[in-house]
Formats: sequence, C-alpha cells, structure tokens
Amino acid sequence: MTRLSLHRTLARKFRNTRVLRSGLTLTVIMAACLQGGCRTEQPWPLWDNYVKSAIDGQGRVIDHSAGDRTTSEGQAYAMFFALVANDRSHFDSILSWTETNLAGGDLTLRLPAWSWGKAPDGSWKVLDPNPAADSDLWIAYDLLEAGRLWRDPRFEKLGNVLATRIAQQEVVLVPGLGTTLLSGAVGFHPDDSTWILNPSYLPPFILAHLAKVQPTGPWATVLDSLDPMLSDGSAGGFAMDWVTAGNSGIRPGLSPMQRTAINKLDAPFQGKLDTTPIGSYDAIRVYLWLGLADPATPGLHNLLSRVNGMAAYLKDHVTPPQIVDSAGRIVDTNAPPGFSAAVVPYLTAVGLKTQARVQMDRLSATRDASSGLYGKNGSYYDQNLALFATGWSEQRFRFDKEGKLNPKWK
Repeated sequence: MTRLSLHRTLARKFRNTRVLRSGLTLTVIMAACLQGGCRTEQPWPLWDNYVKSAIDGQGRVIDHSAGDRTTSEGQAYAMFFALVANDRSHFDSILSWTETNLAGGDLTLRLPAWSWGKAPDGSWKVLDPNPAADSDLWIAYDLLEAGRLWRDPRFEKLGNVLATRIAQQEVVLVPGLGTTLLSGAVGFHPDDSTWILNPSYLPPFILAHLAKVQPTGPWATVLDSLDPMLSDGSAGGFAMDWVTAGNSGIRPGLSPMQRTAINKLDAPFQGKLDTTPIGSYDAIRVYLWLGLADPATPGLHNLLSRVNGMAAYLKDHVTPPQIVDSAGRIVDTNAPPGFSAAVVPYLTAVGLKTQARVQMDRLSATRDASSGLYGKNGSYYDQNLALFATGWSEQRFRFDKEGKLNPKWK
C-alpha cells in the first residue's frame, strides 16, 4: 500500500471520530501504522476464523485434534500468517508465548521445544525439549521479515541470532549429500553413518533468504542439498516423509529401528506407521513450498521435476493421495482437504492450472459455513495448509527469488 492510499484509507476510517476531533493528527496515526502494523487492508476471514478457533488470548496455538497440545510448528506458522495479515498484536503475543513457554523465556539462549501440552501428572508444560528444525527456520524467518516490514530492528537481531544457533546445532555435513539440515538437534543421527532427514523441513524461499541475509552462513549449500534429497529420496516422483542419508547413500524412508524412534518423536504418527517408506502428512508440504517459491528461486525448476509424480497423478484424479509408498503406489486415496490446498500452488507452478482449480474447488466445497474453517472438524493441519495456499492464491503474499516476503499490505 502506498503512503497516499494508506492516508486515504485512514482518512475514511477515522473521519468524524473522537480521535480526529481530539486533535490527534492523521500524520501521527499513519506513522504509527507504518511502524506498528495497523490492519488497514481488506480482512482475511480465514485467518480471523482460525484465530477464534485455535489461538487463545495468550498467543498459544492449540491443536484441538491432538489433545490440545501446542507445537513450535503451530507457533511459527501463526507468526507468519499474522505478518501476512499485518496483525502486529497477534504476532507479538504468539512470539511472547513461544519465548516464555518453549524457550525458557529467552530465544537468544535456546531453540524452542517442539512439543508442549498436558503431561501424565495433569500439569501443562514442555513435553519434549527437542527442537524441530523446520519450526526453528520459520520462526527465524518470521522475525527477520517482521523486523524489515515493521521496521523493528529488535526482531531482525533476534532472527539473526536464532538463525546462527540453528546453523550451529541443526546443520550438519552428511557424506555423499553435503551440508544439510538435520530434523532436530537430538535423535536424528543414530549412528556414525546414518542421518535422518525430512525434505519438508527445507522451504527453498526461507533458505534463499537466509543465504542473502547471512552470506557467510551455510544456507546456500543447505538449499543445494534438497535436490539430491528429492532426487534419490523420492519414490516414483512422490516426495517421502522421511529420508535416510549417509555412507550408503540416500534412500526413501527409515529402518524399523529408525521408524520406532520417529514414532516416539513425532506424536501425531505414533503407532500408526510401519516400516514402509511413505509420502503423507509431512511430504505434502514439499509440494506446497515448491509451489509458493518464486520461479526464479535457485534450483527450483529441477526441484519441481523431482516430484512430478504428484502432477501426473492429479491429471487423472480429483483427490490427492493421502499415502504413497516407496514404489509410487497409492496406499490411501482419501486425502483431507488440506492436501488439496497444498497442491494448488504446486500445480500452478507446473502449468496445470485446470487441475489447480479442481483442487481449489474441492477445498472450497469443504468449508463449514458456521465456523468458516475447512473440513468437518476444522482440523489444525488442514487450516494451516489452507492459510498458506489460499493466502497465496488470493495474492495476499508472494516471495521473491531471494525469499523476501512481499505482503499485499506493504
């Protein structure tokens, strides 16, 4: 929004109010909005409905489908959506709750714990102190871009500190793959020759932006590692949830022992996954991130070609698969509505605009009129995937080739 259009919007908003009659000038109001984030654009109904449904007054994002727990992922995504919505008040409260409850009160000292909720003794607290690398990246990115867009150096400095700590604790050198992002600081390097990786933890636009902001950091090489991770770790052109890398090369999925460990770390899948490598709830984000990225993002064309199985499948099917095995066979066709949302930007990126419209129609058909959310239960994960996809489709935000966020309000 230009200063002139902002001035006009504010003039309409505050005309004949006590604010102007009391002598507070429009110039002061405009300056405050440019600095602090007044919501002067058209409302974002899905974000507003999500706030009502899933975010409490303290800034905690509640996953009602998983025992009312909170994850660092949910906090990170909500900070991003608040930034896209120019919603400074929610951004601040979500950040404050995250720092206080997941990082022991200080994000400059530690990465946030990934899981917080109700313990067996009935208390509410951190359930697993291990950080999740994807959430950490998103929070660092949110802070860097909030600092730039809202002109708050404190956010930028905190984002830089967090990114540096991620580089120290969660970036590793894997033989045969190169420098990449470990899924978490603990538990994903079970022996000297094995590393457990998650391709959905590497959004290209975030890594491209960190490479620009911290040119001496590892971020450009981490982005480079995504190509072989998808090339050798995908199955029939479908991304996998987990990939094993090490001295024996890169392969889809995990060993039985590794699967047991991941089931313990990743509560939503606990007891539900066997040893068969699959692409499902994690992998769906690979398509989403690639679709959201600017076409000129380094390496993007090759990355899209590594997961062309999903595009080929959706040429002849209305619903994305919920589970795909390591041979590219569809195990479960009943994907939730969030999966349709996630593939809309991806299908657009590969030129399948008709198929993208089909998926958007399917998503829209699941909208609940009473809650304004998608799906029968308004599940946490569906809403997050839908917020990314519909926000992008409605042109509320874009990323440039260096990963810089361009929200509509700016």
